[in-house]
Amino acid sequence: MPGTSVRPRARERNSVLNRPEFMSLNQPLRGGGPPESRGGGAGGGAGGGGPRRSVSVRSQASEETSDGAPKADGGKRGEPGQQRLPEEDCMQLNPSFKGIAKSSLLAIDISLSKRMSVCAYTWSSWGGCRSMFNLLALTGHGLTWIIGTVVCLTRSNTLAGQEVLVNLLLALIVDVLTVAGVQRLVKRKGPWEMSPGFLDRVAMDAYAFPAAHASRAAMVSKFLLSHLVLAVPLRILLVLWAVLVGVSRVLLGRHHLTDVLCGFALGLFHFGLMETVWLSSNACQTLISIGTLSWSPFS
Repeated sequence: MPGTSVRPRARERNSVLNRPEFMSLNQPLRGGGPPESRGGGAGGGAGGGGPRRSVSVRSQASEETSDGAPKADGGKRGEPGQQRLPEEDCMQLNPSFKGIAKSSLLAIDISLSKRMSVCAYTWSSWGGCRSMFNLLALTGHGLTWIIGTVVCLTRSNTLAGQEVLVNLLLALIVDVLTVAGVQRLVKRKGPWEMSPGFLDRVAMDAYAFPAAHASRAAMVSKFLLSHLVLAVPLRILLVLWAVLVGVSRVLLGRHHLTDVLCGFALGLFHFGLMETVWLSSNACQTLISIGTLSWSPFS
């Protein structure tokens, strides 16, 4: 009979539409009843849709308050599967190309960075080399270069050497402060949950983006290559040192690949900035006099 065939199909459709992924298809339209009531009006004479429509109207009327206004829950209290899902659980059906590309690149970056973190812990595959890479990373630390530059400045006796060292010291300070500011602004953590060490906290190197060691290594290597006369093997070793310092931070699980690449770019930017605002020998001698408390405005 027509009546018996319509009811199993209606129950089967309700069981499918009550799934979370089809929830939007089971919502009633504005100004109209549920899908069953609209479909029942067309086939009321054939499949017993008339009584189904009257039942839905009565249930909808019972959900209204005494003054005729619907309840705050939209008249869906008591209907199974009609509750709204949180926004984070809903699927975005039409994401933008920019969002897809950004999510894909971030996923690739995180995956590659975690695979390369072979020295992240002592039980990692290359855990025995962890001390060696920590020592290599220490050569690119900000405190190491600042203290070393100050010591060399106190022992320098030539005006040209003092000029180079003062500008290098200013470049290191600018690099430390700029990287610390960007890290506080972005607040991106590394691929693994690791708390920064004591020296990293002193140098304000608390987050992953950008990589401070990579920025410093790129800036220092470019600075020394431009202002020191070095043999070809030493120049190659200097470039290799800068690259290994950045790679060591990825192997230790401290930074992502993009953190290191952006650190290299930021270090080269700092070098270009210091070349633009290069201090002359007289300005450097004035700063040295102020630093040693021997400067006088009347001298």
